[in-house]
Amino acid sequence: MLSRFSSTLEGFFVSLRVRVSSPEPPPSIMDVDPRQYENLTIKDNDIHNIVLSYLIHNCYKESVESFIACTGTKQPTDYLEDMEKRKRIFHFALEGNALKAIELTEQLSQDILEKNKDLRFDLLSLHFVELVCSRKCTEALEFAQTELSPFGKEQKYMEKLEDFMALLAYKEPEKSPMFHLLSLEYRQQVADSLNRAILAHSNLPSYTAMERLIQQATVVRQCLSQEAGKDGPPPFSLKDFLKS
Repeated sequence: MLSRFSSTLEGFFVSLRVRVSSPEPPPSIMDVDPRQYENLTIKDNDIHNIVLSYLIHNCYKESVESFIACTGTKQPTDYLEDMEKRKRIFHFALEGNALKAIELTEQLSQDILEKNKDLRFDLLSLHFVELVCSRKCTEALEFAQTELSPFGKEQKYMEKLEDFMALLAYKEPEKSPMFHLLSLEYRQQVADSLNRAILAHSNLPSYTAMERLIQQATVVRQCLSQEAGKDGPPPFSLKDFLKS
């Protein structure tokens, strides 16, 4: 499985390199003749570090340990302790236990949420949503008045506050027009933002090397497509690439 993943990742990098250097871009990234890049080599160690950074970023502790054991990759300093703390906070936020996530984050540093008001609002909103979903409407209203209403002094929070408060008007909030605020996807978004904020506070990359490479590849393809006009390559699609 590791070999297959490494081959896919290597193919992605090599195809990108060929795409940038080719004077005549072919119509599709997968139409590149393998003979054009078979002599280009991506070091295994570079691929291992990219994969490892992704696993550490997302707190996959067991996978990190297995990956290091299988590849012999150098173990990052103090990564286990930091990852375990972030993992607990991330999962509390993902499960909707936002107050616990806030408590543990503030134990790491008060600055993280004090300097990121948007993130604090989103976490408090998650707790409000959990109270609404538990049909604790009176408690939810009291919480909104004490914790969320101060944000209403700023215009940028007003629309969000109105959407959250509107949930109280529905007997079944999951069937309301604001149902997305109750979704796992919304909790995932907030949990990811919190994880990135903690990483940034520790002077670590907020995004993985893999994410940045994909972002760069997408931008490069867009630029090439714009320069070549209608005869240029289509916009890069990671989904299509992985299917090929």
